[in-house]
Order: sequence, then C-alpha cells, then structure tokens
Amino acid sequence: MADSLLFQNKSDNDMPAVLVEGAHTPDALAGASGVYIAASGSAMLQSGVQNLRAMEHWLWLAVESGAMELENEDVSLTLRSGDCCMLPPGSRGVILDVHQEARVLWIMVGGALAGSFLQRMGALPHRIMKQGALPSQLNLAKHIVQATVRVAAAEDASSAQLQQLLWAMLASHSGQPVAMDAVLSHEIAKVVDAMRKNQYRDSFSLNDMAALSRMPVETFRKRFVSEVGMPPQSYQLFCKMERAKVLLKEGYTVRQAGIEVGMNDPYHFSKTFKNIVGMSPSAYSKTALK
Repeated sequence: MADSLLFQNKSDNDMPAVLVEGAHTPDALAGASGVYIAASGSAMLQSGVQNLRAMEHWLWLAVESGAMELENEDVSLTLRSGDCCMLPPGSRGVILDVHQEARVLWIMVGGALAGSFLQRMGALPHRIMKQGALPSQLNLAKHIVQATVRVAAAEDASSAQLQQLLWAMLASHSGQPVAMDAVLSHEIAKVVDAMRKNQYRDSFSLNDMAALSRMPVETFRKRFVSEVGMPPQSYQLFCKMERAKVLLKEGYTVRQAGIEVGMNDPYHFSKTFKNIVGMSPSAYSKTALK
C-alpha cells in the first residue's frame, strides 16, 4: 500500500482498512484567494491506534461513525459520531485510539488565510479544538473527498468546485442557508435567515418557525429535518452556541454571552454550552483568550 497523506503507521497491516484520499495543487485563482483544499480523504479505521503525520496544513477531521480518543502531549479528546476537531499546523505526536471501528472524513486546508478561515469555523490558533459538525458539513466533506480524488486525477482540472464546496462548509457553519445537497428551499431558508438576522437572541418555538415558513407544524418539522439534517430546535441551539463562542472570544463575560443568545440564566447557559461544546464557557473563554 502506498503511504497515506494523513496516517503514518509502521506497516500495511495497521493502515486503514478502507482509505480514499487525494492531494490537490490549487490553480492560480484558488492560490490567490489565500485559502484552498490541499488534500482530503476518508478512512475506515479498525480498533487500535492510528498515528497521524505531523501537520503541515490545518486539518479538519470529523467522525462519521464510531468513536475514538484523539491524543497528543497537549490534549485528550473523546470524539464520537457527529464530532469534528481542528488541528493547527505543526501539531505533532497525534494519535487516534479507535474503539472497535470508526469512519472518518478529513480535509487539509492550505494558504496564507487558512488560519483565519478555520477560526471562523470555530478553531483556536494554538490548540486542538473539538466541536459538533452539522449533517450538511459531513455531507459536504464527502463531496469534497470525491471532488479532490477526481481533480487529482485530471491534469487540466479546475479548483473551482473544491473552492465552492469549501466555502459552503463555512457558510453552513455560519448559519447560512445551506442544505444537505443544495441550497435550502425558500420556505426553510426563510426560517434559517430569520434566526441568523436575529443573531440568535430570541428562541423561536417550533410554532414560530412553522408560521414563518407558512407550513403546518409537522410538515415544517419533517421538511427541516430532510433539508438541514437535524431537528429545527437542535439546529437553533447549535447556532446559539456557535454565536456564544464568537462572543466569548471577543471578551464577553459568560453572563453577557448568555444574555446575547437569549439565555439569561448563567447556570442554564453554562450547562447547555458544556453539553454542546464539550467544555464550560468560562474554560473556553480562558483558552480562547490566551
């Protein structure tokens, strides 16, 4: 087996059982943009330890199924299905301790502005960061892997499709109307845009959302799950916590950040934040502001 772009193991026997990956050299336009996909891949990992290569680029890695521990000398994270993490360039000694079997998706992001791009996706510049991944992001990552492999095999291929998919990942994370496979329908996009314009200060009930979409409640709920990949109120909570992370990085106190996302009770906000982000807002704030 040829050497993997991401995994560094001692022999073919401990390489991923199923591995699809490709490297990408950006065209002039993609390179000039300052952020581009340098490589991407997917792998089915068997139980045991997988070693990652030293990071030359930023790495976005998501668990599609299964569970594992990601560890190096600085951090130990439990990653389960639907979790992702972002590793800064220079990250070394990183291992994945896989429980039973797990499938992962990963994207290496290069360019002078890659750090700024990943920080807008929730990364911290000096620390490996874990967070949840939206279903639309996981689906976009699959498309990125497929497109990277195709582009790598075509000598005259353009980077345009990869650039569009990469920016769609950011748009999805930022609460913009991105569906699982295409743009959201007008009815669902109207609700997503209303939450985003409100900066997630209010908490829209299911009835409120259905009224905005002008659909019956149950029809709206099913349509939202079908297009976005998760229930509407779960999506709203995810976006609230992403907004809170931005505020905490800007120096807001825990109480102020909670109020800004419609949670006036600091205890309730802190508990919700920890359940979704994986650490308390006070710990996140201290880490982000170092």
